[in-house]
Amino acid sequence: MSPRAIFWIPVAVRFALIVAVGLVGWYVFGALAGALLALAVLTLMVLVQLGYMYQLSNWLDNPDDVRLDDGWGSWTDIFAKLYKLRREEQKNRNELAEWLSRFRQAMSQLPDGVVIMDDVLFLEWCNPVAEEHLGLSLRKDKGMRVTNLIRSPEFIDYIILGRYEEPLTLNTGDRKLVLRLIPFENRRQILVSHDVTEFERLDDMRRDFIANASHELRTPLTVINGFLEIAASEPNLDEATRQQHLRLMTEQGRRMQNLVEDMLVLTRLESIDFPVREEVVDMHWLIEQIEEEGRALSSGRHRITAAVNGPDLRGNADELRSAIGNLVSNAVRYTPEGGTIAIEWTNTKAGPRCVVADSGIGIRPEHITRLTERFYRVDKSRSRETQGTGLGLAIVKHVLMRHQAQLEIESDIGKGSRFIIQFPRSAVAPDVG
Repeated sequence: MSPRAIFWIPVAVRFALIVAVGLVGWYVFGALAGALLALAVLTLMVLVQLGYMYQLSNWLDNPDDVRLDDGWGSWTDIFAKLYKLRREEQKNRNELAEWLSRFRQAMSQLPDGVVIMDDVLFLEWCNPVAEEHLGLSLRKDKGMRVTNLIRSPEFIDYIILGRYEEPLTLNTGDRKLVLRLIPFENRRQILVSHDVTEFERLDDMRRDFIANASHELRTPLTVINGFLEIAASEPNLDEATRQQHLRLMTEQGRRMQNLVEDMLVLTRLESIDFPVREEVVDMHWLIEQIEEEGRALSSGRHRITAAVNGPDLRGNADELRSAIGNLVSNAVRYTPEGGTIAIEWTNTKAGPRCVVADSGIGIRPEHITRLTERFYRVDKSRSRETQGTGLGLAIVKHVLMRHQAQLEIESDIGKGSRFIIQFPRSAVAPDVG
């Protein structure tokens, strides 16, 4: 049966009922009484319909708080269909709210900032990263114009000119951001911010590393090539001069070799392709070996002592030997003859600790934070005299990072320095005894 028939058949039945009531009244009480009786039944039906229409109007105004009756006649089907549509709408709203919540949660986890604006640049939503990058606050700034919130002439020009095919590079204090505006739907736009500060810093470090490495290699190569040219142009050099040139070339060659080896070590330590090969490290034996190497480098010019009262470690023996050995060799190089160097290995509440203390020349406070940078030198002329490569403390830093350890430096000018390596308690090797 068609929907039209379903609607009109009950209507026809109701009108037939009104006519039947009128005819019965006419037959029993006369024509006037029959007409009045039919009119009364019609009025009652109209009032019932008006009552249902009033209920429907109230429900449409506030569907969450007002409940419709089951209805009578066609109203039963109407109310049933309305309830079905309401349930479907509520289901769709819940699904949309859940999707929107997941979308915002996903956007909140992005490493980039995301700002959603309408077509006239009023803020609708932004993730926490965007708040940090651009100084926004979703709670306070929602509904405000973004160009009034980001007061940068470059950003305003970027928005006004509308050249969105190219990103905008924006400096905000200590950050460098790359912004891109993306049209979204018909009446919305997305502003994406990407922090390139760390990338720029690493790129600067790479350039500095190449420049410094080239500079460090140029000096010994210049010396060696110069002496080779002298030897080629003056074959009759006296033996003493020739031996001196050979000695200087050997020193410069060894310096280049040490520099290249340190650069290779540093590259390996920074690579994720070379994870730490853990083993149980006998720290008593390791400290003894480092002490002997320090004595050999010192050649009796310093008093070197070692005290070992700590546990064995879980880590890589070669890397730990390189890190602690670099600290000891630096102490030997920068401590005047007759000074003292003490190596101490102990266990503390925070975990195992290694301290290399010397009575050397000391380090000024402004230099301490930069000591672990590649090729950073406090005194370049003195570093060349001591044959340092400028990479020793950078190697120490990366070895300790691989072993979850921290380096602390304490120093007083003219009194000496203390290099403290603090390992976590988890680095202690299990007691196999």
